[in-house]
Amino acid sequence: MRLYRFLTGPDDASFCHKVTAVLNQGWELYGAPTYAFNADTQHMQCGQAVVKVVEGKDYHPDMKLSEQ
Repeated sequence: MRLYRFLTGPDDASFCHKVTAVLNQGWELYGAPTYAFNADTQHMQCGQAVVKVVEGKDYHPDMKLSEQ
């Protein structure tokens, strides 16, 4: 099964740590990162898509992707 997640967070070290953590769990970067201004919070936000192939499991909509 191939999984997809989109990570988001503030433009600070916590976002880099979030992406680093999933990379070390076997996820791979997918596409370019995004960077946008959040008018509600008045801060810049980052986003990055990641994908992962998991053998021997079937996808179902109730699964928690962060635990795969």
